[in-house]
Amino acid sequence: MRYASLIRYGLVALMLTGLGACKEEQAPVPTLADAQRAESLLPTDVDLRARYQRSCAACHTSIDAKAPLTGAVAQWKPRLDKGMDLLARHAMEGFNAMPPKGLCMDCSESDMRALIVFMSQGKDEPK
Repeated sequence: MRYASLIRYGLVALMLTGLGACKEEQAPVPTLADAQRAESLLPTDVDLRARYQRSCAACHTSIDAKAPLTGAVAQWKPRLDKGMDLLARHAMEGFNAMPPKGLCMDCSESDMRALIVFMSQGKDEPK
């Protein structure tokens, strides 16, 4: 009887361990150095830079905002893995704490995509 209980508990522990491996990939916790780097990055395109500074930078350069930091590739990866179309839709419609369009009311979907590319890589997309 004792042997059966050990096997049962062992199987439960094994199943719980396996479930832990199924959870979604978590982005690394940002550091102060990550935030300082994010603050130093700006798009080279003048119009995109103005939109970024006016609407995106407040949250995407702050650890406290809990948004993925500009240039923090590992923080953006789980989001980008879901596809640019979904990420752009979330940016346009709002998602969790992010308001619609990130409060960039004059941003088109094309602008949002360019901003996402910039923030997720820390550099402008080649033209």
